[in-house]
Amino acid sequence: MRSTREVIEDHLALQREHDLGADVERNYADDLLVMAKDGVFRGKDGIRKTARILQENLPDATYRYELLRVADDYALLGWSATAANGARTRHGADAFVVKDGLIAVQIIHYDVAPPN
Repeated sequence: MRSTREVIEDHLALQREHDLGADVERNYADDLLVMAKDGVFRGKDGIRKTARILQENLPDATYRYELLRVADDYALLGWSATAANGARTRHGADAFVVKDGLIAVQIIHYDVAPPN
């Protein structure tokens, strides 16, 4: 079974490759719970919806993963992003709970500064 670090590092690698499909299938539990400022989402369709919302808020963004802390079943990711239209997020954060080698819970928070 994969460790928390292995799951999160695979998630980030697939994010860098813009391969949401493989990421969802390989790294997320079927009964996933996602909590975000936009609502509470469940399952793989829930993480796909949050990805669509993020893409709408930060179209064609470039992401920088600036912090990764892992302890037992938990991980914290700090990130920033700049969208093609100039919108940006300076202090995004995701928290994860990994169970049985899959992401079971993800908490997502970010703010979007509009283009200058």
